[in-house]
Amino acid sequence: MTQSLWLATTDSVSLPSLTASTKCDVCIIGGGLTGLYTAYVLAKAGVDVVLLEANSKLSHGTTGHSTGKLTAQHGLVYANLLEKLSVNDARLYYHLNQHAVEKALQFLPKESIQPVDSYLYCQTKEGYSQLLKEWNAYKVLNVKAKITSETELPFPITKALSISQQAQINPVIVSNFLIKEALSMGAKLYANTRVQQLRIAQNDLHTEKNISVQYNKLILCTHYPIEAFKGLQLLKLSNNRSYMVASKITETYQGQYLSVDFPSRSIRTTTINDEHYLLLGGANHIAGETANTKPFYDAIQNEMKVHFGQEPLYRWSAQDIETPDMVPYVGKITQSLPNVFIATGYRKWGISNSFVAGDLLSSLITGTAKNNDSSMLYSPARTKFGAQFMQMLKVGGFVAKELVTGYIKNGNAPTCTHLGCKTKWNEADETWDCPCHGSRFNAQGEVLEGPAVQPLKLD
Repeated sequence: MTQSLWLATTDSVSLPSLTASTKCDVCIIGGGLTGLYTAYVLAKAGVDVVLLEANSKLSHGTTGHSTGKLTAQHGLVYANLLEKLSVNDARLYYHLNQHAVEKALQFLPKESIQPVDSYLYCQTKEGYSQLLKEWNAYKVLNVKAKITSETELPFPITKALSISQQAQINPVIVSNFLIKEALSMGAKLYANTRVQQLRIAQNDLHTEKNISVQYNKLILCTHYPIEAFKGLQLLKLSNNRSYMVASKITETYQGQYLSVDFPSRSIRTTTINDEHYLLLGGANHIAGETANTKPFYDAIQNEMKVHFGQEPLYRWSAQDIETPDMVPYVGKITQSLPNVFIATGYRKWGISNSFVAGDLLSSLITGTAKNNDSSMLYSPARTKFGAQFMQMLKVGGFVAKELVTGYIKNGNAPTCTHLGCKTKWNEADETWDCPCHGSRFNAQGEVLEGPAVQPLKLD
């Protein structure tokens, strides 16, 4: 079935919708892991928090469709960061994410998190060259790691690069825990409450039922920020979709794995209700660029059968945002809007970065930041003009092309309610997908993923 393993096997906490206008100090839009953890940390600090989630359940978006890997090993990130950033910034990125892993292992309930070693592995000469480059970056940054030829994977590898003291979570159980903790601290959380209008100058917003929320500060944790155009983030973020399958197995692995070869593959196991599961993922592409996504599912389903001898029971896809320099945008959306904050651009590594973001946003809002190195590293307003300009040309050009050619190729398709691009029908997921900024709608035209907030008009 096309459903996330996490959402299919774990019940989510039910929450009410917002039924009356209200006021708060901080309003958070988006009930994924970032929004929930931020609400929890702020409420714990005594801040009056209101969180709004458009879906009927919290964490049913990107969080509930993630791999659940909680690690500072973000693919071949550190070799790339050393080319784009200073050594100190690259080292800081590692320490912030490693601290998030260690902190989560301490405060999350044991049934929701498991300590594991994390591995990057290769099977080709080209992959080995990339792996050695990443290992050299580890040495520069003082990341403790080891190279090995031995893994528990059922197929041969060339080499693997491992980091210990990492973790993996059940994202729905973690979200349920954070919901209960945030509520106990006084946070007000609402589901099935879609924001349709932001009035930044007036510090208020309106839901689709015309209920208003007045706030002092606003945090956008909506994956693709509604107001991203204020800081040109719409033209600096690329949107990618990847695929996962899961099957039952008899034993779990001690590690979690990611290949550095093309096409990349993610492998991990988990135990839910005394049943063991294997998760295999990969096959990413620009969101909405193809209507036929079945080949992407077929590829990893076939690998599940060939390499692991298992028939997939669940399959699903996830959407991820990437910034030009691979570091997320967390902080004030622009210096001219000091009361509006965003958190996005996690590049498939939203579990650790959600915890980093929550702590960073809380420190910025409460004024408890000990230094500004972290906020400068993650700042949405940071000046990396060359990379961002190229990304603007790449993403902006693609959007302009889709806006024009979409009307030629898909003239009868529903029009996305975000910026007017023509959507494409996704046969495998049974969704209408927008190739411009990744909005997704179900067969009835209801919004599944933003930045669109209005449903499709299906004539």
